[in-house]
Amino acid sequence: MRYDEVELGDDLPTETPDVSLERVKRFVQAANMDFPRFTDSEQARREGLPGAIMPGIMGMGLIAAMIHRWAPGCRILKLDTVFRSPVLVGSQPRCTGAVTDTNDDTSTVEVDVTVVADNGQTCIVGTATVAFADVPASPPPRPPS
Repeated sequence: MRYDEVELGDDLPTETPDVSLERVKRFVQAANMDFPRFTDSEQARREGLPGAIMPGIMGMGLIAAMIHRWAPGCRILKLDTVFRSPVLVGSQPRCTGAVTDTNDDTSTVEVDVTVVADNGQTCIVGTATVAFADVPASPPPRPPS
């Protein structure tokens, strides 16, 4: 995918990521955040949650992965999300995205992203700014002299 192939209103392919207990356990162990609310439904309920929940940062990773599968080699310059409700471990959420703006001056696109629970409730909403592989990266800033 190249920048000049993207059009306003394009939908990213919808994905149903794996948020099984096994997958969440691997994630929280790798992220060094192995808290019971993510892997133990009974403990999560004692904390006032509806059951074991997927960590929010894992949700952001799922969104980023969806964007990278849509545009391999792209760079996500910004990913801004709002967490509206938890994603339950073992559920079947859907990740979706749509191009809502293009910027020919910077060769970037804005993508509105969502994670929707299998019951239809929107769990995560956000916006990503994406630059494509065919656009050179900006040079790093110069240190002050």
